[in-house]
Amino acid sequence: MNKPANTGAVQLSRLPFTFARDHVIWRIGFALAMSLLSAAILILLSGKNPLEAFWAMLAGAFGSPHQIGVALNRTSPYLFAGAGLALCFRAGVINMGSDGQIAMGGVGACAAVLFWPGEAGLLASIAALLAAAICGGLWAGVATAIHLGRRVHEVLATLLLNFVALLLVQLLLSGALGQPGAGFLQSPLMPRGVWLPRVPQFDFHIGVLIAAGLAAIISFVLWRTPLGFAIRVAGKSRRAAAYAGLSAPGITWRVMLISGAMAGLGGGTEILGLHHRLIEGFSSGFGFKAVTVALLGALEPAVTIPGALFVGFLEAGAQAMQRQIGVPSSLVTVIEAITMLFILAATVRRT
Repeated sequence: MNKPANTGAVQLSRLPFTFARDHVIWRIGFALAMSLLSAAILILLSGKNPLEAFWAMLAGAFGSPHQIGVALNRTSPYLFAGAGLALCFRAGVINMGSDGQIAMGGVGACAAVLFWPGEAGLLASIAALLAAAICGGLWAGVATAIHLGRRVHEVLATLLLNFVALLLVQLLLSGALGQPGAGFLQSPLMPRGVWLPRVPQFDFHIGVLIAAGLAAIISFVLWRTPLGFAIRVAGKSRRAAAYAGLSAPGITWRVMLISGAMAGLGGGTEILGLHHRLIEGFSSGFGFKAVTVALLGALEPAVTIPGALFVGFLEAGAQAMQRQIGVPSSLVTVIEAITMLFILAATVRRT
């Protein structure tokens, strides 16, 4: 009589990697050591003490509940966009438009609050988040229509629409959404009733918790639903997907709309939870760091949670190091990039 298959082994094989097989822990440890060594050399060449700089970085990220809260607030938009991008990349669709989708999410949230009839409260906050998701998804839909309708590569379509979105935000802040008489382009301050709740002591808004929950849901969809199966098949081979009767354009539409909605939510929570107003250029750079988060998570939406935390805490610590030790801002950027490159080299593998 044959023994039943080992279901545990099957579950492990579904993950992007297994710790036992790929020695991921050892490779990540080696990557961190190499990145710290490289950063120490650069800091030393700049005339600063590496030990003092690293201590300032740790204190800036973990030194107090407030510092942890700052890092978690930085993590929120990266996690929203990164989880959505992981789903896109799994389907073989390269979405480079998260910056614009985050910006349009901020526009949607801001417009929903400013034009809310009556007193703005919890319902207005929920409506603003829904508007942020819709606007982000619609902006991704524009890129998808250009890609599928006019055969423009999705990288080009999504990337160029980032600049259009940023200009559109400027236009709206110069008119309907802008604050009259302000010194720079911004919307009026939103009513306190629509601000996202904050966790006591740590003082971070709940956007990062919403993002983590949605990342887990997307991971469930990817591995436990017919849509997820179709996405994984299309990502492995479009020819195999077509042979199985799966619609590649349909899959592209689904993953792009989900990814855009996630990025839009990232913009909405940034507006409702942190700035409490729409600000020109608030989303710049978020999308490209979200690509890093997706790769750090090995294109597994749930694993983007630690990936986003790593990027958020690294960024918060590096900025603190710059303020306290006087490390040049350009060197801080180089250190962040080197650390991420080493981690990516350790975690991402060819399949």
